[in-house]
Amino acid sequence: MSVETSSVYLQKPWLKHYPNAVPESLEYPDEPVFWLLENAYKQFPNNEAIVFYDRKMTYAELYQNALWFAGALQELGVKKGDRVALLLPNCPAYPIAYYAIAKIGGIVAQFNPLYTERELEKLIEDSGAKIAVTLDVLAYKFNELASSKKIDALIIAKLRKFLPFPLNLLAPLKTLKEPKFKAPSGFPVYDFSSMIAKRLFPKPVGINPKEDVAVFQYTGGTTGLAKAAMLTHSNVVCNTIQTASWAYMAEKGKEVVMCVLPFFHVYGMTVGMNVGIFLGGKLVLEPRFEVERVVKLIEKYRVTLFPGVPTIYVAINKYVSESSKKVDLSSVKFCLSGGAPLPVEVAERFEELTGGKLREGYGLSESSPVTHANLPDAPPRKGSIGIPIPDTLAKVVDPATGEELPVGEPGELCIKGPQVMKGYWNRPEETKAALDENGWLHTGDIAYMDEDGYFYIVDRKKDMIIAGGYNIYPREVEEVLYQHPKVLECAVIGVPDEYRGETVKAFIVLRPGEVATEQEIIEFCKKNLAAYKVPKLVEFVDELPKSAVGKVLRRILREREELKRKQKES
Repeated sequence: MSVETSSVYLQKPWLKHYPNAVPESLEYPDEPVFWLLENAYKQFPNNEAIVFYDRKMTYAELYQNALWFAGALQELGVKKGDRVALLLPNCPAYPIAYYAIAKIGGIVAQFNPLYTERELEKLIEDSGAKIAVTLDVLAYKFNELASSKKIDALIIAKLRKFLPFPLNLLAPLKTLKEPKFKAPSGFPVYDFSSMIAKRLFPKPVGINPKEDVAVFQYTGGTTGLAKAAMLTHSNVVCNTIQTASWAYMAEKGKEVVMCVLPFFHVYGMTVGMNVGIFLGGKLVLEPRFEVERVVKLIEKYRVTLFPGVPTIYVAINKYVSESSKKVDLSSVKFCLSGGAPLPVEVAERFEELTGGKLREGYGLSESSPVTHANLPDAPPRKGSIGIPIPDTLAKVVDPATGEELPVGEPGELCIKGPQVMKGYWNRPEETKAALDENGWLHTGDIAYMDEDGYFYIVDRKKDMIIAGGYNIYPREVEEVLYQHPKVLECAVIGVPDEYRGETVKAFIVLRPGEVATEQEIIEFCKKNLAAYKVPKLVEFVDELPKSAVGKVLRRILREREELKRKQKES
C-alpha cells in the first residue's frame, strides 16, 4: 500500500466542512448503556420521556420502572452475559426492558415482531436467549418454542396497561381476534407489570463498557442466515453521542422526537430511542407508520427531530400535498434519513413543507449504526451520504486486493471508529472477513470519495449488475427514474440475459392517477444514462417489497424473477 494513496484518507479532507459546533473528536464517558437513561433522569426527572397514544411517562417513572424490572429479571436468574429476547413494537415496554437488561449486564437480543414463528425459532436458537419479553398480542409466536423447551420462560406485557382511557378498555376486545399463547403445563409465564410492581432493586453488576456486549443486533440476513453483530456498551453509548453531536441545533430537555422507526432496528434504537433519551427529549412512540396519524402527531406534539427512511418522507410529501386541510409541520428542525438512498427531489419537497432540514446519512448494524451524514446547515451534495461523523475514519479500497484507491475511484467502503462492533456472535470466519487486523470494518458497499471528503455509495457489491462486461449500479439508474414526474417509487435489479449475461429491469410504482408506458420510461432513461445502463425491461407494480424500516428489498424482486423464470422453463 503506497503512502500517497493511504494519506488521502488519513488527511481527513472532510474536517474542513465541520461547523464550529461539531468538534473533530468528542469526549465519551466510560459508562454502560444504562447511563444514558440515568443521566437524563438526573437532569430532567419531571420531563415527559414517553408519549404513547397520549399516555405519558416522565423520566423519573421510566427510570424507576427500568430499575424495578432489572431487579425482577435478576430474581428470575438473569445474569451478566445472558441474552434476553425482545419481541416488541415501539411501546413503553421496549425502553423499560432494554435499559433494564443493560443495567444488569444482560444482552438485548432484538427481534422483529413481524417474524414468523419459524424465523423467530431460528434466531432464538442462534442467540441462546432463554427468556423473552413480548406483548400479549404477539405471545402466540412462542407456542412452539415453549412446547419444545427452547426457551425457559416468557414475560408478557399487556398492551392495555400502557394505554389511556378509553383505549385501555378497547384493547382486550382487539386481542380476542388474535391467536393465543398456549403455555404448556408447568411453563413459567410472567406478567410484565406485576414484575415491576414488586419494586425489587437490582444488585450491582460490574460492566466493562468497552468489552461487554450490550446488544445482539441481527443483520437483515440478505445473504443467507441473519447474524448477530455484537455491539458493546461503549459502541452504543459512543454512537449515541456521535449522532447527537450532528444535531447541533438540539437543546437538551426541549426536543420532541418522532419514534416511528422500530426500536428493534439499529437505526431506530440509536437515532430514535437512545439519542432521544440522551437529549432528555420527549419520545413520541408509534408502533407502525400510518401517514395520516404520524402527521397529526407531529402537529399535536410539535415534533422537532424526526429520523426516518425515504419511503416515510415520500408518503408525507404526498399526503400533505393532497390534503384539503392546512397541515402545519413547521416545528420540525432536523430529520436524518437512512436505510436507502434519499432522492434529492424528495428532500427538497419535504423541506419546502416543513422548513426543517432533511439530510441523508449512512450506517449499518455493524457500526451501531451511524458513520456518515450530511450536515444540517450545509447544502446537501446530490447523491452523497455526507462526511464521516466525529472520531470516524473512512477509506475506499480495492475489494480484491485491499489497496486504498485514489479520490473518485469506486471501491469497498471501510470504516473505523468507536462505534464499530466487536464481531459477529459465534461466527469467527465471518468476523475475520468483516473486521481486519487493524480494526477496519469492511462494509460490503461500493463507494467513492470526492476531493472535498464527501462519500457516495454507488451500490452494494452484491447488487451490482454486470451486463455485457459493464458494471452497472442500480442506485444510479434509480436516481434517474426518480426524476421522472410520474414515478413515485422504483427499484432496479439485474435479470439473466442470454446475450449480455444480465440486463437491467426496473420496477416502478406510479404516482396516483398517472399512466405511463414501458417505452416512455425507457426513452426518458436514454436521455439521462449511457446506453448500457438503460433498463431493457420495465414492470409497473402497485408496491415494492420493503423491510420493517421501509428499505426496498431488491433481493425479494430477484427471487420473484427467478421463480417466474423457473415456472416458464417448466
